[in-house]
Amino acid sequence: MARGATLSNTPALKTMLAKSVLGAALALCLLGCGKKVHTFEGVEGPAQADVLFQPVNANPSDYDTGQTSRLAIWLTREDSNWLALVSGLKSIGIPFRLTTDHTAALTHDVILVYPYISGRDLPRQSFGAMQNHIREGGTLIGTNVLGGGLQEVFGFESVTEGKDQAFLTIDSGHDETRDFREQGLTALKIGSETNAAANPGTNSYEVTTAAVLARYENGEAAIIKRDYGAGKVFALGVDPGQLLAKGYNRRQQDITDSYANRYRPTIDAFLILIENIYRQNQTGAVTLGTVPDGKDLSVILSHDVDYSQSLVNAIPYAAHQNEVGVQATYFIQTKYVEDYNDKIFMNDEGATYTQQLEALGAEIASHSVSHAVDLWDFPFGDGTETYPDYRPFVQTKDKSQDGTIMGELRVSKFLLENFAQKEEVVSFRPGFLSNPQDMPQALASSGYKYSSSSTANISLTHLPFQLTYGRGFDALTPVFEFPITVEDELPPKMIDRLDDAKLLARQIAKIGGLYVVLTHTDAADSRLDFQKAIVEDVRPYAWMGSLRQFGDWWTARDQVSVDVAVSDDAIEIMLSAPVALSGLTLEMDQCYEVVDAGGLDVSCEDGNYLLGSLSGQQRLVLGPK
Repeated sequence: MARGATLSNTPALKTMLAKSVLGAALALCLLGCGKKVHTFEGVEGPAQADVLFQPVNANPSDYDTGQTSRLAIWLTREDSNWLALVSGLKSIGIPFRLTTDHTAALTHDVILVYPYISGRDLPRQSFGAMQNHIREGGTLIGTNVLGGGLQEVFGFESVTEGKDQAFLTIDSGHDETRDFREQGLTALKIGSETNAAANPGTNSYEVTTAAVLARYENGEAAIIKRDYGAGKVFALGVDPGQLLAKGYNRRQQDITDSYANRYRPTIDAFLILIENIYRQNQTGAVTLGTVPDGKDLSVILSHDVDYSQSLVNAIPYAAHQNEVGVQATYFIQTKYVEDYNDKIFMNDEGATYTQQLEALGAEIASHSVSHAVDLWDFPFGDGTETYPDYRPFVQTKDKSQDGTIMGELRVSKFLLENFAQKEEVVSFRPGFLSNPQDMPQALASSGYKYSSSSTANISLTHLPFQLTYGRGFDALTPVFEFPITVEDELPPKMIDRLDDAKLLARQIAKIGGLYVVLTHTDAADSRLDFQKAIVEDVRPYAWMGSLRQFGDWWTARDQVSVDVAVSDDAIEIMLSAPVALSGLTLEMDQCYEVVDAGGLDVSCEDGNYLLGSLSGQQRLVLGPK
């Protein structure tokens, strides 16, 4: 530097300073400086703030209803996963009554004692009453039978508690499990091989006279059964409610070995086992089918629209669906802010394509505003976020600013309803399936009914389920989750695994499950060929429709109650459907003559009674037994 020169007047340094200032300005703009935003003329809203959903803790008395034909759940401890258990029983379609009173439970033919049978949890007089009930022909399913003097009744000598078990093998050579091999339910992963601390607690039985239905990987007995007098007893060494809670609340750790595209019915196997025991031991047992219209499989085609060319390329997918008469769901990102992720595509042209999709029969659903991978970390928001002032900005691959969970939900819903005006937007899927703990109550607060935000493999089930507040254990929200089965991002390409996808659909059909397909519409390529092929293949045995269509049916089914009265002359089925629905199946052991249909449109095949329109109080009389 020449004598007398200053730091600011050196030409090279001036250039360096200028670059430094420019670099700082660019950095600031990457943080949201001068956001490029598309504004629709005259569009502002929502005008009203959302009332934030407030939880009401579930109480066992909420489920203490119904006649003795139902499965009785005798709740021995309220500080347990009983809410997840009853949600699972509703999903599989078992009518039940939950009670803390053992005398009430013992009026039922089939009883599930949950979560423990032990001397410390139950009144002493109940043990003799249970023993008499079984001896006289009752059926008792004990979860975690720890003692209380009933070891001889259940047919074991001792029980060992642990957390090291990760696998379960079910023997299909019993009446209760005879279809398990065909259904793919004999080999289950129930825990982590490397992180025992995260595993559900298990019990192993040292059997004496009991038969073993299932064993852990070390050969110890996990599920046992025994005939006792005129009745039967079963002991479960695995807590089904705990497994249900882990799957439903995204709390499984290393249980699943696959993110998606595989058959992983961990929860379903336990529910089907309980269902089989109930149906085989309850006179005149009736359970609810899980698929509309008497079909074997429920199929939902869904599409994520989250790229600048995705809206225009979604049209061929919707055109094919319109041609074959299948409605699908399009989760559309309302991207009106240009940022790291992409340029704006929810503009006037994007709105036009959205309307075209709806005209082709598509369900329009939300895929958020920002499609931010760090939605996990967004603040909840206050329910007053509005367009165009709500401007979330994705700065980098994994960092965003100015976003809230409520803003992502309510603003995207508002814009989509502004463009596609046929029906309310009720379904949501977050970008990257980024699914924060507070998402259930945010969905409920902003008016959504249906979520497809997790995969079936992560949720450990191929059936829908109801979301809890904060993914906790105490309070339900009105929102149902419909987990994704097949997606298009894992290798190989969808079309190259078409045969596997067809086999997966047939496997899930054997348990009456749900098959949700996620396809991105960034290009109308071989994924469209996959769609055409899978629709053609499943059509003969599957119900197909949008998430909203299936969700409306499923939530109505969730409220149906069934009670049965059996006499020498007839089987009387009392139905209550607070919300009307069509295509519900009543599952029985065989077809009986319809004595009085009570105005119902009824047909029967292989013991499955398919009902037409069902609403309010209905009575169906069959007979004789």
